[in-house]
Amino acid sequence: MTDTGIKPLIVQGDHSLLLDVHNPGFDNARSDISPFSELEKSPEHIHTYRMSPLSLWNAASAGLEENDIIDALKRHSRYTVPENVNYFVQNTLSRYGMLKLEATDDENVLFLKIEDPTLLLEISYLKSLKKYLTPAEGGFFLKLVNRGTIKLILIKSGFPVEDLAPLKVGDPCEIQLKKELPGGKPFKIRDYQRDAVKSFIGKNQPGTGFGTVVVPCGGGKTVIGMSVMSKLKTKTLILTTNVAAVHQWRRELLDKTDLKEEDIGEYTGEKKLIKPVTIGTYQILIWRKDKESEYLHFSLFRKGNWGLIIYDEVHLLPAPVFRVTAEIQAVRRLGLTATLIREDGAEEDVFSLVGPKRYDIPWKVLEAGGWIATAWCHEIRLDLPEDLKIPYAIADKRQKFRIAAENPEKPEMVKKILKRHPEDSILIIGQYVEQLKTMSRVLNAPLITGQTPNKEREIIYDNFKQGSSRIIVVSKVANFAIDLPDASVAIQVSGTFGSRQEEAQRLGRILRPKEKDSWFYSLVTRYTIEEQYAGNRQKFLTEQGYQYTISLGLEDL
Repeated sequence: MTDTGIKPLIVQGDHSLLLDVHNPGFDNARSDISPFSELEKSPEHIHTYRMSPLSLWNAASAGLEENDIIDALKRHSRYTVPENVNYFVQNTLSRYGMLKLEATDDENVLFLKIEDPTLLLEISYLKSLKKYLTPAEGGFFLKLVNRGTIKLILIKSGFPVEDLAPLKVGDPCEIQLKKELPGGKPFKIRDYQRDAVKSFIGKNQPGTGFGTVVVPCGGGKTVIGMSVMSKLKTKTLILTTNVAAVHQWRRELLDKTDLKEEDIGEYTGEKKLIKPVTIGTYQILIWRKDKESEYLHFSLFRKGNWGLIIYDEVHLLPAPVFRVTAEIQAVRRLGLTATLIREDGAEEDVFSLVGPKRYDIPWKVLEAGGWIATAWCHEIRLDLPEDLKIPYAIADKRQKFRIAAENPEKPEMVKKILKRHPEDSILIIGQYVEQLKTMSRVLNAPLITGQTPNKEREIIYDNFKQGSSRIIVVSKVANFAIDLPDASVAIQVSGTFGSRQEEAQRLGRILRPKEKDSWFYSLVTRYTIEEQYAGNRQKFLTEQGYQYTISLGLEDL
Protein backbone atom coordinates (compact mmCIF):
# COMPACT_ATOMS: atom_id res chain seq x y z
CA MET A 1 0.00 0.00 0.00
CA THR A 2 1.44 3.39 -0.97
CA ASP A 3 1.55 6.36 1.36
CA THR A 4 -1.13 8.86 0.32
CA GLY A 5 0.02 11.50 2.80
CA ILE A 6 -3.38 11.36 4.48
CA LYS A 7 -3.11 10.61 8.18
CA PRO A 8 -5.05 7.66 9.65
CA LEU A 9 -6.75 9.18 12.71
CA ILE A 10 -9.86 11.33 13.10
CA VAL A 11 -10.14 12.89 16.57
CA GLN A 12 -13.73 13.82 17.40
CA GLY A 13 -15.08 16.30 19.92
CA ASP A 14 -16.85 13.55 21.91
CA HIS A 15 -13.39 12.08 22.77
CA SER A 16 -13.77 9.20 20.31
CA LEU A 17 -10.92 8.33 17.95
CA LEU A 18 -11.65 6.88 14.51
CA LEU A 19 -8.77 4.93 13.01
CA ASP A 20 -8.64 4.07 9.29
CA VAL A 21 -7.63 0.39 8.99
CA HIS A 22 -6.51 0.78 5.37
CA ASN A 23 -4.18 3.72 5.96
CA PRO A 24 -0.43 2.95 5.82
CA GLY A 25 -0.02 4.66 9.20
CA PHE A 26 -2.58 2.41 10.90
CA ASP A 27 -0.13 0.22 12.83
CA ASN A 28 1.91 3.10 14.23
CA ALA A 29 -1.19 5.09 15.16
CA ARG A 30 -2.82 2.10 16.85
CA SER A 31 0.33 1.46 18.84
CA ASP A 32 0.47 5.09 19.98
CA ILE A 33 -3.18 5.60 20.98
CA SER A 34 -3.87 2.19 22.57
CA PRO A 35 -2.14 3.06 25.88
CA PHE A 36 -4.52 5.96 26.59
CA SER A 37 -7.81 4.94 24.93
CA GLU A 38 -10.15 1.96 24.95
CA LEU A 39 -10.98 -0.03 21.82
CA GLU A 40 -14.78 0.06 21.49
CA LYS A 41 -15.29 -1.67 18.16
CA SER A 42 -13.15 -2.86 15.28
CA PRO A 43 -15.18 -3.66 12.14
CA GLU A 44 -13.47 -4.05 8.81
CA HIS A 45 -12.83 -0.40 7.81
CA ILE A 46 -12.78 1.94 10.81
CA HIS A 47 -11.78 1.09 14.39
CA THR A 48 -13.29 3.20 17.16
CA TYR A 49 -11.34 4.04 20.30
CA ARG A 50 -12.52 6.28 23.14
CA MET A 51 -10.67 8.34 25.71
CA SER A 52 -12.21 8.40 29.18
CA PRO A 53 -10.98 9.61 32.56
CA LEU A 54 -10.20 6.00 33.46
CA SER A 55 -8.25 5.32 30.25
CA LEU A 56 -6.22 8.52 30.71
CA TRP A 57 -5.50 7.77 34.38
CA ASN A 58 -4.46 4.24 33.42
CA ALA A 59 -2.04 5.76 30.90
CA ALA A 60 -0.68 8.12 33.54
CA SER A 61 -0.12 5.18 35.91
CA ALA A 62 1.98 3.56 33.16
CA GLY A 63 4.16 6.68 32.89
CA LEU A 64 2.54 8.59 30.00
CA GLU A 65 2.35 12.36 30.40
CA GLU A 66 0.04 15.02 28.99
CA ASN A 67 2.45 16.03 26.21
CA ASP A 68 2.91 12.38 25.14
CA ILE A 69 -0.83 11.99 24.60
CA ILE A 70 -1.50 15.33 22.92
CA ASP A 71 1.56 14.91 20.65
CA ALA A 72 0.34 11.42 19.63
CA LEU A 73 -3.09 12.81 18.72
CA LYS A 74 -1.58 15.67 16.69
CA ARG A 75 0.97 13.41 15.00
CA HIS A 76 -1.63 10.99 13.63
CA SER A 77 -4.72 13.20 13.27
CA ARG A 78 -6.02 13.90 9.78
CA TYR A 79 -7.60 17.15 10.94
CA THR A 80 -6.87 19.69 13.68
CA VAL A 81 -7.45 18.15 17.11
CA PRO A 82 -10.55 19.84 18.64
CA GLU A 83 -9.56 22.26 21.39
CA ASN A 84 -12.05 20.75 23.84
CA VAL A 85 -10.24 17.40 23.45
CA ASN A 86 -6.90 18.99 24.37
CA TYR A 87 -8.57 20.58 27.39
CA PHE A 88 -10.18 17.26 28.39
CA VAL A 89 -6.79 15.52 28.33
CA GLN A 90 -5.09 18.32 30.27
CA ASN A 91 -7.85 18.67 32.86
CA THR A 92 -8.25 14.93 33.39
CA LEU A 93 -4.53 14.26 33.77
CA SER A 94 -4.13 17.21 36.14
CA ARG A 95 -6.04 15.17 38.73
CA TYR A 96 -3.56 12.32 38.53
CA GLY A 97 -0.78 12.61 41.08
CA MET A 98 -2.75 14.86 43.45
CA LEU A 99 -3.33 11.80 45.64
CA LYS A 100 -0.27 9.65 46.26
CA LEU A 101 -0.22 6.37 48.16
CA GLU A 102 3.13 5.87 49.87
CA ALA A 103 4.82 3.42 52.22
CA THR A 104 5.48 4.16 55.91
CA ASP A 105 7.86 2.71 58.48
CA ASP A 106 5.10 0.27 59.45
CA GLU A 107 4.71 -2.34 56.66
CA ASN A 108 1.00 -2.74 57.55
CA VAL A 109 0.23 0.98 57.23
CA LEU A 110 0.25 3.27 54.18
CA PHE A 111 -0.02 7.05 53.84
CA LEU A 112 -2.36 8.81 51.41
CA LYS A 113 -0.52 12.04 50.68
CA ILE A 114 -2.59 15.07 49.57
CA GLU A 115 -0.77 18.41 49.27
CA ASP A 116 -3.74 20.50 48.10
CA PRO A 117 -5.59 21.66 51.27
CA THR A 118 -8.94 22.06 49.45
CA LEU A 119 -8.74 18.53 48.06
CA LEU A 120 -7.68 17.24 51.47
CA LEU A 121 -10.81 18.78 52.97
CA GLU A 122 -13.02 17.36 50.21
CA ILE A 123 -11.66 13.84 50.72
CA SER A 124 -12.16 14.10 54.46
CA TYR A 125 -15.89 14.68 53.86
CA LEU A 126 -16.39 11.53 51.73
CA LYS A 127 -18.59 9.40 54.00
CA SER A 128 -17.67 6.15 52.24
CA LEU A 129 -14.03 6.62 53.31
CA LYS A 130 -14.38 7.76 56.92
CA LYS A 131 -14.05 4.29 58.45
CA TYR A 132 -10.86 3.55 56.48
CA LEU A 133 -8.85 6.78 56.89
CA THR A 134 -7.07 8.26 59.91
CA PRO A 135 -6.42 12.04 59.48
CA ALA A 136 -2.82 13.24 59.68
CA GLU A 137 -0.72 16.22 58.58
CA GLY A 138 -0.90 16.41 54.78
CA GLY A 139 -3.05 13.33 54.29
CA PHE A 140 -4.37 10.16 55.89
CA PHE A 141 -3.04 6.91 57.29
CA LEU A 142 -4.73 3.67 56.23
CA LYS A 143 -4.30 -0.04 56.80
CA LEU A 144 -2.52 -2.00 54.10
CA VAL A 145 -5.49 -4.38 53.72
CA ASN A 146 -7.73 -1.44 52.73
CA ARG A 147 -5.43 -0.30 49.92
CA GLY A 148 -7.57 -1.60 47.06
CA THR A 149 -10.91 -0.67 48.60
CA ILE A 150 -9.82 2.95 49.06
CA LYS A 151 -8.44 3.18 45.52
CA LEU A 152 -11.73 1.86 44.12
CA ILE A 153 -13.88 4.28 46.16
CA LEU A 154 -11.69 7.23 45.19
CA ILE A 155 -11.57 6.51 41.47
CA LYS A 156 -15.36 6.11 41.39
CA SER A 157 -15.54 9.51 43.10
CA GLY A 158 -13.33 11.02 40.38
CA PHE A 159 -10.05 10.99 42.30
CA PRO A 160 -7.39 8.67 40.84
CA VAL A 161 -4.68 7.50 43.22
CA GLU A 162 -1.06 7.30 42.15
CA ASP A 163 -0.07 4.10 43.93
CA LEU A 164 3.63 4.39 44.76
CA ALA A 165 3.67 1.91 47.62
CA PRO A 166 6.17 -0.87 46.87
CA LEU A 167 5.13 -4.37 45.83
CA LYS A 168 6.31 -7.53 47.57
CA VAL A 169 9.14 -9.44 45.98
CA GLY A 170 7.77 -12.84 47.08
CA ASP A 171 9.72 -16.06 47.46
CA PRO A 172 12.03 -16.83 44.54
CA CYS A 173 11.01 -19.35 41.88
CA GLU A 174 13.50 -19.96 39.09
CA ILE A 175 11.69 -20.45 35.78
CA GLN A 176 12.85 -20.22 32.17
CA LEU A 177 10.97 -20.52 28.89
CA LYS A 178 12.20 -23.36 26.70
CA LYS A 179 13.73 -22.61 23.32
CA GLU A 180 12.52 -25.91 21.90
CA LEU A 181 9.29 -27.85 22.53
CA PRO A 182 9.33 -31.59 23.41
CA GLY A 183 8.76 -32.58 19.76
CA GLY A 184 11.80 -30.59 18.64
CA LYS A 185 9.81 -27.63 17.28
CA PRO A 186 11.42 -24.23 18.07
CA PHE A 187 9.50 -22.15 20.61
CA LYS A 188 9.57 -18.37 20.40
CA ILE A 189 7.13 -15.87 21.80
CA ARG A 190 5.44 -13.65 19.24
CA ASP A 191 6.10 -9.91 18.91
CA TYR A 192 2.72 -8.87 20.30
CA GLN A 193 3.13 -11.26 23.24
CA ARG A 194 6.52 -9.71 23.98
CA ASP A 195 4.95 -6.22 23.79
CA ALA A 196 2.23 -7.29 26.23
CA VAL A 197 4.83 -8.59 28.72
CA LYS A 198 6.89 -5.39 28.41
CA SER A 199 3.77 -3.24 28.95
CA PHE A 200 2.90 -5.15 32.12
CA ILE A 201 6.34 -5.26 33.74
CA GLY A 202 7.39 -1.75 32.72
CA LYS A 203 10.69 -0.82 34.35
CA ASN A 204 9.86 -2.60 37.60
CA GLN A 205 9.32 0.81 39.20
CA PRO A 206 6.44 1.91 41.48
CA GLY A 207 3.19 2.07 39.52
CA THR A 208 4.01 -0.98 37.37
CA GLY A 209 3.71 -4.73 37.89
CA PHE A 210 -0.09 -4.83 38.06
CA GLY A 211 -2.57 -4.67 35.21
CA THR A 212 -4.72 -6.39 32.62
CA VAL A 213 -3.76 -7.77 29.20
CA VAL A 214 -6.51 -8.19 26.59
CA VAL A 215 -5.68 -10.66 23.80
CA PRO A 216 -8.24 -12.56 21.64
CA CYS A 217 -9.01 -16.23 22.25
CA GLY A 218 -6.36 -18.34 20.56
CA GLY A 219 -3.83 -15.52 20.80
CA GLY A 220 -1.72 -17.21 23.46
CA LYS A 221 -2.64 -15.55 26.75
CA THR A 222 -1.09 -18.47 28.64
CA VAL A 223 2.25 -17.84 26.93
CA ILE A 224 2.08 -14.18 28.02
CA GLY A 225 1.49 -15.32 31.60
CA MET A 226 4.39 -17.77 31.49
CA SER A 227 6.68 -15.15 29.98
CA VAL A 228 5.84 -12.73 32.82
CA MET A 229 6.64 -15.53 35.29
CA SER A 230 10.03 -16.10 33.60
CA LYS A 231 10.84 -12.38 33.92
CA LEU A 232 9.81 -11.99 37.58
CA LYS A 233 11.05 -15.42 38.79
CA THR A 234 8.87 -15.44 41.87
CA LYS A 235 6.41 -17.76 43.60
CA THR A 236 3.20 -17.59 41.54
CA LEU A 237 -0.48 -18.29 42.19
CA ILE A 238 -2.57 -18.84 39.02
CA LEU A 239 -6.37 -18.66 39.35
CA THR A 240 -8.62 -19.88 36.56
CA THR A 241 -12.17 -20.95 35.78
CA ASN A 242 -12.35 -24.73 36.19
CA VAL A 243 -10.37 -27.93 36.70
CA ALA A 244 -9.95 -28.47 32.95
CA ALA A 245 -8.27 -25.05 32.75
CA VAL A 246 -6.04 -25.96 35.72
CA HIS A 247 -4.85 -29.06 33.88
CA GLN A 248 -4.36 -27.05 30.69
CA TRP A 249 -2.13 -24.53 32.50
CA ARG A 250 -0.18 -27.40 34.04
CA ARG A 251 0.40 -29.02 30.63
CA GLU A 252 1.48 -25.70 29.12
CA LEU A 253 3.93 -25.01 31.95
CA LEU A 254 5.51 -28.45 31.63
CA ASP A 255 5.56 -28.17 27.84
CA LYS A 256 7.03 -24.67 27.50
CA THR A 257 9.06 -23.99 30.67
CA ASP A 258 11.76 -25.80 32.61
CA LEU A 259 9.45 -26.35 35.60
CA LYS A 260 9.19 -29.96 36.79
CA GLU A 261 6.10 -31.87 37.99
CA GLU A 262 7.15 -31.39 41.61
CA ASP A 263 7.28 -27.57 41.15
CA ILE A 264 3.57 -27.27 40.30
CA GLY A 265 0.71 -27.67 42.76
CA GLU A 266 -3.06 -27.82 42.22
CA TYR A 267 -5.61 -26.22 44.54
CA THR A 268 -9.03 -27.54 43.51
CA GLY A 269 -11.89 -29.56 44.96
CA GLU A 270 -9.85 -32.70 44.23
CA LYS A 271 -6.35 -31.61 45.37
CA LYS A 272 -4.98 -28.95 47.69
CA LEU A 273 -1.24 -28.89 47.16
CA ILE A 274 0.74 -25.63 47.43
CA LYS A 275 4.00 -25.44 45.46
CA PRO A 276 6.23 -22.66 44.04
CA VAL A 277 3.70 -22.44 41.19
CA THR A 278 0.15 -23.23 42.33
CA ILE A 279 -2.90 -23.34 40.05
CA GLY A 280 -6.38 -23.05 41.58
CA THR A 281 -9.98 -22.38 40.57
CA TYR A 282 -12.24 -19.47 41.40
CA GLN A 283 -14.88 -22.01 42.45
CA ILE A 284 -12.82 -23.49 45.28
CA LEU A 285 -11.96 -20.01 46.57
CA ILE A 286 -15.58 -18.95 46.87
CA TRP A 287 -16.82 -22.26 48.30
CA ARG A 288 -18.38 -22.12 51.77
CA LYS A 289 -20.69 -24.36 53.77
CA ASP A 290 -23.58 -21.90 53.66
CA LYS A 291 -24.29 -18.21 53.09
CA GLU A 292 -23.40 -17.32 56.68
CA SER A 293 -20.08 -19.19 56.77
CA GLU A 294 -16.59 -17.89 56.05
CA TYR A 295 -14.81 -18.52 52.76
CA LEU A 296 -12.48 -21.23 54.08
CA HIS A 297 -10.07 -21.20 51.15
CA PHE A 298 -9.32 -17.48 51.05
CA SER A 299 -6.36 -18.45 53.24
CA LEU A 300 -4.67 -19.63 50.01
CA PHE A 301 -3.85 -15.99 49.28
CA ARG A 302 -1.87 -15.79 52.50
CA LYS A 303 -0.43 -19.33 52.76
CA GLY A 304 2.29 -18.67 50.22
CA ASN A 305 4.60 -15.68 50.04
CA TRP A 306 3.37 -15.00 46.53
CA GLY A 307 5.24 -12.57 44.32
CA LEU A 308 2.71 -12.79 41.45
CA ILE A 309 -0.97 -13.67 41.10
CA ILE A 310 -2.31 -14.40 37.60
CA TYR A 311 -6.07 -14.05 37.13
CA ASP A 312 -6.98 -16.08 34.05
CA GLU A 313 -10.24 -15.03 32.35
CA VAL A 314 -10.19 -12.01 34.69
CA HIS A 315 -13.52 -10.74 33.33
CA LEU A 316 -15.14 -13.65 35.23
CA LEU A 317 -13.66 -12.69 38.60
CA PRO A 318 -16.38 -13.45 41.20
CA ALA A 319 -17.36 -10.67 43.60
CA PRO A 320 -15.91 -12.41 46.70
CA VAL A 321 -12.53 -12.71 44.95
CA PHE A 322 -12.72 -9.00 44.12
CA ARG A 323 -12.93 -8.39 47.87
CA VAL A 324 -9.86 -10.42 48.75
CA THR A 325 -8.02 -8.94 45.75
CA ALA A 326 -8.67 -5.53 47.27
CA GLU A 327 -6.76 -6.70 50.37
CA ILE A 328 -3.66 -7.99 48.57
CA GLN A 329 -2.61 -4.91 46.63
CA ALA A 330 1.03 -5.43 47.65
CA VAL A 331 1.30 -8.46 45.33
CA ARG A 332 1.94 -8.16 41.58
CA ARG A 333 -1.29 -8.93 39.73
CA LEU A 334 -1.77 -9.91 36.08
CA GLY A 335 -5.25 -10.19 34.59
CA LEU A 336 -5.62 -12.13 31.32
CA THR A 337 -8.75 -12.02 29.16
CA ALA A 338 -10.05 -12.04 25.60
CA THR A 339 -12.66 -9.41 26.40
CA LEU A 340 -13.15 -7.13 29.38
CA ILE A 341 -16.90 -7.01 28.78
CA ARG A 342 -18.80 -7.84 31.97
CA GLU A 343 -22.57 -7.97 31.81
CA ASP A 344 -22.64 -6.50 35.35
CA GLY A 345 -20.63 -3.46 34.23
CA ALA A 346 -17.82 -4.12 36.73
CA GLU A 347 -14.97 -3.50 34.28
CA GLU A 348 -13.95 -0.52 36.42
CA ASP A 349 -13.51 -2.84 39.40
CA VAL A 350 -11.15 -5.04 37.37
CA PHE A 351 -9.07 -2.01 36.42
CA SER A 352 -8.97 -0.65 39.97
CA LEU A 353 -8.25 -3.86 41.87
CA VAL A 354 -6.34 -6.11 39.47
CA GLY A 355 -4.82 -3.22 37.56
CA PRO A 356 -5.27 -0.97 34.52
CA LYS A 357 -5.30 -2.24 30.97
CA ARG A 358 -1.67 -2.51 29.94
CA TYR A 359 -2.14 -4.04 26.48
CA ASP A 360 -4.95 -4.63 23.97
CA ILE A 361 -4.90 -5.87 20.38
CA PRO A 362 -7.89 -6.19 17.98
CA TRP A 363 -9.07 -9.64 16.92
CA LYS A 364 -8.76 -8.86 13.22
CA VAL A 365 -5.16 -7.65 13.59
CA LEU A 366 -4.18 -11.11 14.88
CA GLU A 367 -6.18 -12.76 12.12
CA ALA A 368 -4.41 -10.67 9.48
CA GLY A 369 -1.09 -11.79 10.94
CA GLY A 370 -2.12 -15.44 10.75
CA TRP A 371 -2.01 -15.85 14.54
CA ILE A 372 -5.69 -16.81 14.82
CA ALA A 373 -7.96 -18.53 12.31
CA THR A 374 -10.17 -16.73 9.80
CA ALA A 375 -13.76 -17.23 10.93
CA TRP A 376 -17.10 -16.92 9.13
CA CYS A 377 -20.17 -16.14 11.25
CA HIS A 378 -23.67 -17.17 10.17
CA GLU A 379 -27.04 -16.89 11.88
CA ILE A 380 -29.73 -19.25 10.64
CA ARG A 381 -33.33 -18.41 11.56
CA LEU A 382 -35.94 -21.12 12.01
CA ASP A 383 -39.71 -20.94 12.35
CA LEU A 384 -41.39 -21.97 15.58
CA PRO A 385 -43.63 -25.05 15.06
CA GLU A 386 -47.37 -24.32 14.98
CA ASP A 387 -48.09 -26.29 18.17
CA LEU A 388 -45.71 -24.04 20.15
CA LYS A 389 -46.97 -20.66 18.95
CA ILE A 390 -49.81 -20.39 21.50
CA PRO A 391 -47.69 -21.61 24.47
CA TYR A 392 -45.07 -19.07 23.39
CA ALA A 393 -47.62 -16.25 23.11
CA ILE A 394 -48.94 -16.68 26.68
CA ALA A 395 -45.56 -17.37 28.38
CA ASP A 396 -43.62 -14.83 30.47
CA LYS A 397 -40.40 -13.33 29.12
CA ARG A 398 -38.01 -15.94 30.56
CA GLN A 399 -40.18 -18.86 29.45
CA LYS A 400 -40.58 -17.30 25.99
CA PHE A 401 -36.80 -17.32 25.63
CA ARG A 402 -36.58 -20.95 26.67
CA ILE A 403 -39.33 -22.10 24.28
CA ALA A 404 -37.59 -20.28 21.41
CA ALA A 405 -34.14 -21.53 22.41
CA GLU A 406 -35.31 -25.16 22.59
CA ASN A 407 -37.10 -25.03 19.24
CA PRO A 408 -37.47 -28.72 18.22
CA GLU A 409 -36.56 -27.78 14.63
CA LYS A 410 -32.96 -27.10 15.67
CA PRO A 411 -31.65 -30.72 15.76
CA GLU A 412 -32.64 -31.22 12.12
CA MET A 413 -30.81 -28.02 11.12
CA VAL A 414 -27.74 -29.19 13.05
CA LYS A 415 -27.78 -32.40 10.99
CA LYS A 416 -27.81 -30.36 7.76
CA ILE A 417 -24.84 -28.27 8.94
CA LEU A 418 -22.92 -31.43 9.85
CA LYS A 419 -23.39 -32.75 6.31
CA ARG A 420 -21.83 -29.53 5.05
CA HIS A 421 -18.71 -30.16 7.16
CA PRO A 422 -18.01 -33.90 6.82
CA GLU A 423 -14.35 -33.70 7.88
CA ASP A 424 -14.35 -30.87 10.44
CA SER A 425 -14.05 -31.17 14.20
CA ILE A 426 -17.30 -29.71 15.54
CA LEU A 427 -18.55 -28.27 18.85
CA ILE A 428 -22.31 -28.03 19.45
CA ILE A 429 -22.81 -25.54 22.27
CA GLY A 430 -25.97 -24.71 24.19
CA GLN A 431 -27.54 -23.38 27.34
CA TYR A 432 -30.19 -25.95 28.30
CA VAL A 433 -29.19 -29.43 29.41
CA GLU A 434 -32.35 -31.20 28.19
CA GLN A 435 -31.87 -29.71 24.74
CA LEU A 436 -28.24 -30.84 24.73
CA LYS A 437 -29.21 -34.36 25.83
CA THR A 438 -31.53 -34.51 22.82
CA MET A 439 -28.71 -33.31 20.54
CA SER A 440 -26.33 -35.89 22.01
CA ARG A 441 -28.86 -38.71 21.50
CA VAL A 442 -29.87 -37.67 17.97
CA LEU A 443 -26.27 -37.26 16.83
CA ASN A 444 -24.80 -40.12 18.88
CA ALA A 445 -22.16 -37.69 20.17
CA PRO A 446 -20.61 -37.41 23.66
CA LEU A 447 -22.09 -34.78 26.00
CA ILE A 448 -20.27 -32.59 28.54
CA THR A 449 -22.24 -30.60 31.13
CA GLY A 450 -21.48 -29.22 34.57
CA GLN A 451 -22.41 -32.63 35.99
CA THR A 452 -19.84 -34.54 33.92
CA PRO A 453 -16.98 -35.73 36.19
CA ASN A 454 -13.61 -34.15 35.41
CA LYS A 455 -12.01 -37.47 34.49
CA GLU A 456 -14.76 -38.20 31.98
CA ARG A 457 -14.42 -34.70 30.51
CA GLU A 458 -10.70 -35.22 30.04
CA ILE A 459 -11.32 -38.52 28.20
CA ILE A 460 -13.87 -36.88 25.88
CA TYR A 461 -11.55 -33.93 25.18
CA ASP A 462 -8.62 -36.28 24.49
CA ASN A 463 -10.70 -38.41 22.08
CA PHE A 464 -11.71 -35.23 20.28
CA LYS A 465 -8.11 -34.01 20.00
CA GLN A 466 -6.93 -37.39 18.72
CA GLY A 467 -9.73 -37.56 16.14
CA SER A 468 -11.45 -40.68 17.47
CA SER A 469 -14.58 -38.55 17.95
CA ARG A 470 -15.35 -35.64 15.65
CA ILE A 471 -18.32 -34.04 17.42
CA ILE A 472 -18.84 -32.97 21.04
CA VAL A 473 -22.03 -31.55 22.53
CA VAL A 474 -21.14 -29.10 25.32
CA SER A 475 -22.91 -26.83 27.78
CA LYS A 476 -21.65 -23.51 29.16
CA VAL A 477 -18.67 -25.32 30.73
CA ALA A 478 -16.97 -25.13 27.33
CA ASN A 479 -17.22 -21.33 27.17
CA PHE A 480 -13.88 -20.90 28.89
CA ALA A 481 -10.33 -22.19 28.94
CA ILE A 482 -10.58 -25.45 27.06
CA ASP A 483 -7.85 -26.17 24.55
CA LEU A 484 -9.28 -27.89 21.47
CA PRO A 485 -6.95 -26.61 18.75
CA ASP A 486 -8.47 -28.62 15.90
CA ALA A 487 -12.07 -27.47 16.43
CA SER A 488 -13.05 -25.59 13.28
CA VAL A 489 -16.86 -25.45 13.50
CA ALA A 490 -19.05 -24.27 16.37
CA ILE A 491 -22.85 -24.54 16.26
CA GLN A 492 -24.59 -22.46 18.92
CA VAL A 493 -28.06 -23.89 19.51
CA SER A 494 -28.88 -21.63 22.47
CA GLY A 495 -27.15 -18.90 24.45
CA THR A 496 -27.35 -16.97 27.71
CA PHE A 497 -29.83 -14.30 26.70
CA GLY A 498 -27.78 -11.53 24.98
CA SER A 499 -24.37 -12.15 26.53
CA ARG A 500 -21.65 -10.52 24.38
CA GLN A 501 -18.99 -12.00 26.63
CA GLU A 502 -20.31 -15.52 25.98
CA GLU A 503 -20.40 -14.90 22.23
CA ALA A 504 -16.74 -13.88 22.27
CA GLN A 505 -15.74 -16.95 24.25
CA ARG A 506 -17.72 -19.39 22.09
CA LEU A 507 -16.24 -17.99 18.90
CA GLY A 508 -12.87 -18.24 20.59
CA ARG A 509 -13.17 -22.03 20.85
CA ILE A 510 -12.54 -22.29 17.09
CA LEU A 511 -9.93 -19.55 16.58
CA ARG A 512 -6.76 -21.57 17.15
CA PRO A 513 -4.61 -21.09 14.01
CA LYS A 514 -5.03 -23.89 11.48
CA GLU A 515 -4.78 -24.49 7.75
CA LYS A 516 -8.54 -24.23 7.17
CA ASP A 517 -11.03 -21.45 7.93
CA SER A 518 -13.43 -21.73 10.87
CA TRP A 519 -17.22 -21.50 10.86
CA PHE A 520 -19.50 -20.21 13.62
CA TYR A 521 -23.23 -20.91 13.29
CA SER A 522 -26.00 -19.59 15.56
CA LEU A 523 -29.50 -21.07 15.36
CA VAL A 524 -32.21 -18.56 16.25
CA THR A 525 -36.00 -18.88 16.27
CA ARG A 526 -37.64 -16.36 13.95
CA TYR A 527 -40.17 -13.76 15.20
CA THR A 528 -39.35 -14.49 18.86
CA ILE A 529 -37.53 -12.83 21.73
CA GLU A 530 -34.49 -14.93 20.80
CA GLU A 531 -33.98 -12.64 17.79
CA GLN A 532 -33.63 -9.63 20.08
CA TYR A 533 -30.97 -11.26 22.23
CA ALA A 534 -29.18 -12.59 19.15
CA GLY A 535 -29.00 -8.99 17.89
CA ASN A 536 -26.93 -7.99 20.91
CA ARG A 537 -24.52 -10.90 20.42
CA GLN A 538 -24.35 -10.22 16.69
CA LYS A 539 -23.49 -6.56 17.35
CA PHE A 540 -20.46 -7.62 19.39
CA LEU A 541 -19.11 -9.84 16.60
CA THR A 542 -19.56 -7.21 13.90
CA GLU A 543 -17.80 -4.67 16.15
CA GLN A 544 -14.84 -7.06 16.26
CA GLY A 545 -14.74 -6.96 12.47
CA TYR A 546 -16.49 -10.23 11.61
CA GLN A 547 -18.88 -10.36 8.68
CA TYR A 548 -22.14 -11.79 10.01
CA THR A 549 -24.73 -13.15 7.61
CA ILE A 550 -28.36 -13.92 8.46
CA SER A 551 -30.32 -16.46 6.43
CA LEU A 552 -33.44 -18.63 6.58
CA GLY A 553 -31.54 -21.80 5.68
CA LEU A 554 -28.23 -23.23 4.57
CA GLU A 555 -29.09 -22.84 0.92
CA ASP A 556 -29.04 -19.03 1.34
CA LEU A 557 -25.42 -19.00 2.56
